[in-house]
Amino acid sequence: MTNYTKLPAILLLADGTVYHGKAAGKIGTTTGEICFNTGMTGYQEIFTDPSYFGQIMVTTNAHIGNYGIHKEEIESDSIKIAGLVCKNYNIGYSRKEASESIQDYFQNENIVGISDIDTRALVRKIRDQGAMNAIISSEITDIEELKAKLAEVPSMDGLELSSQVSTKEPYFYGSPEATYKVAALDFGIKKNTLRNFDDRDLYIQVFPAKTSFAEMDKWGADAYFISNGPGDPAAMSYAIDTVKEILATDKPLFGICLGHQLLAQANGIGTMKMFNGHRGLNHPVKNIIKDHCEVTSQNHGFGVIPDEVRNSDKVEITHINLNDQSIEGIRVKGKKAFSVQYHPESSPGPHDSRYLFDDFVDLMTGKLSW
Repeated sequence: MTNYTKLPAILLLADGTVYHGKAAGKIGTTTGEICFNTGMTGYQEIFTDPSYFGQIMVTTNAHIGNYGIHKEEIESDSIKIAGLVCKNYNIGYSRKEASESIQDYFQNENIVGISDIDTRALVRKIRDQGAMNAIISSEITDIEELKAKLAEVPSMDGLELSSQVSTKEPYFYGSPEATYKVAALDFGIKKNTLRNFDDRDLYIQVFPAKTSFAEMDKWGADAYFISNGPGDPAAMSYAIDTVKEILATDKPLFGICLGHQLLAQANGIGTMKMFNGHRGLNHPVKNIIKDHCEVTSQNHGFGVIPDEVRNSDKVEITHINLNDQSIEGIRVKGKKAFSVQYHPESSPGPHDSRYLFDDFVDLMTGKLSW
């Protein structure tokens, strides 16, 4: 294990609030939009979820790092969070399957963090005042210098980030002998999403974010998937146009998280930046079509505008959030197209929502229609 000394570190919020703690990970400075996740487990999956690109993550669980790092539990090829804020940063671990400590992991991937922070107080502040930018530093102690650096950080509102985390080249996942082929637009796709497709006898070709519909169409896919990802969907006109072209084919289309927002945009429904967003493993959602509830895994700071969904003649609501009544799912009238705001691959999280992958297959086979 890498030698680790708890040096002083500073967390500065955009409103001027300062927190003093201890350095975690690489010694350095990092910036991003601060947000919090209410999950009690799954920190590896959270760190490597591309939807968190550009964000400083506050973990509400008191202990982070206590079960080490297991390479089979990552969701992408690298850590995607901009930085970490936690209460107890645990270097030691006892899990036999783990291959390294969180400190080794963060140092190898150049991730800056801060520990020994009153995360309960910090989360209450973010809940009350909303998402804001922040800076962590274990090398700069001058508050005015940190304020100057923080002032240069752009707002998440209006940022196009998905093309930065997307694959650079197309690739395949699953068996070429599978029954159906699915073309997936990668805006930050997670490995467990691909595993869920493979488990259902689907062969996937994953395309870079800015791939044209014409290029994807050459493969002759039976259906299309629009993935999760970071940033503002309203800044992604290229993706909205592609989704419109996919809809015109009348082939099955499934979108999650950012893909849900892009499907809404493609049907004339606007999106908005949320006050806090939804991030955690325990968000209750009701499927109003099937009249049942599910506990979902969520990670998004933008959402569809509820009134525009309700007033649309192109889509119907399929799912609602039972905490705040936000729109969690839609399907397009007269099309084999649907989407949800949450993460049905649920990694981490409960598996209540994995039936949605089965619904997608049933659209391809003709067992399901609306």
